[in-house]
Amino acid sequence: MAADLSSAIPGTAGNAAPTAAPILVADIGGTNARFGLIDGRIVRDTRVLRCADYASIEDAATAYLSAVGLAAVGAPGRPRRGAFAVAGPVTGDHIAMTNLVWQFSVNRVRDALGLDGLVVINDFTAVALSVPRLADEDRRQIGEGAPQAGAVVGVLGPGSGLGVSGLVPGANNRWTALSGEGGHVTMAPISDRESAVLGQLRKSFEHVSSERVLSGPGLVNLYGALSILDGREPAALSPAQVADNALAGSEPHCAEAVEMFCAMLGTVAGNLALTLGARGGVYIAGGIVPKLGTMFTHSRFRKRFMEKGRMRDFLAPIPTYVITHELPAFLGLAEAAGAD
Repeated sequence: MAADLSSAIPGTAGNAAPTAAPILVADIGGTNARFGLIDGRIVRDTRVLRCADYASIEDAATAYLSAVGLAAVGAPGRPRRGAFAVAGPVTGDHIAMTNLVWQFSVNRVRDALGLDGLVVINDFTAVALSVPRLADEDRRQIGEGAPQAGAVVGVLGPGSGLGVSGLVPGANNRWTALSGEGGHVTMAPISDRESAVLGQLRKSFEHVSSERVLSGPGLVNLYGALSILDGREPAALSPAQVADNALAGSEPHCAEAVEMFCAMLGTVAGNLALTLGARGGVYIAGGIVPKLGTMFTHSRFRKRFMEKGRMRDFLAPIPTYVITHELPAFLGLAEAAGAD
């Protein structure tokens, strides 16, 4: 049975007037595929499709184009270019997604959809590339500082894992996103309490990386370790429940876990800024931090970001931001596709 294509993603323009050649964009995860059209900086006609309802990425994309009245090749306003973000490695024409049975050839999908060009990139690369296209209302600054024009930018994304990237400016106002596995660097403690937490986690993990604490599962790991250290049996909580309990002030170990999460994120963000020389700013993406609201703003994140001894004066002018845009990956896909 085909998915219900009537659900638009909140915060996007559903009925904006189309241009002659929008870009078809898709953010494809293990469960859902989000499709839309990009006109310049405008995201419109967004839909969410369940991946399990379609045999292939071509079927899902064709269903989306039909739902927005652009199925016929050559139809006025039909996209001629596409850009897809996928949850998995992108190393060539053949793409095998990490948590989905879909496998496909980029060239074959391009031809099947009647596109002149199709770009496929990793999903966090797309998020990183969104930064140059963010408007002031799409980000919230934490602390002081101002970006240096034309400088390198750092990006971190705590979500189901920890994405880490950097943006390097190039010619013609284009940017290149660095591809690496920075989320798996070793997490360093700053206090005795953090040392005890990481020691507790080493009983379960051979290597306690930043991702083991700075992600949804990592938030649960922090809560569990803190509970055990204080002689309490941790409850079986989801990441959202840990965050909700912290925001409500109803469970002290949840509140401490979230506070430690924010502080540790500041440490890793400061490390990234030093490593890249990110004078253009450091951006926090992902679904966890924006939901923490003022708890994150008033946390130790910014203090820990700057606590680098002799390098404090280097870090103090570097601004830090939380990305609040609903669909940053779509903006990044427009950047990858070379949209104006």
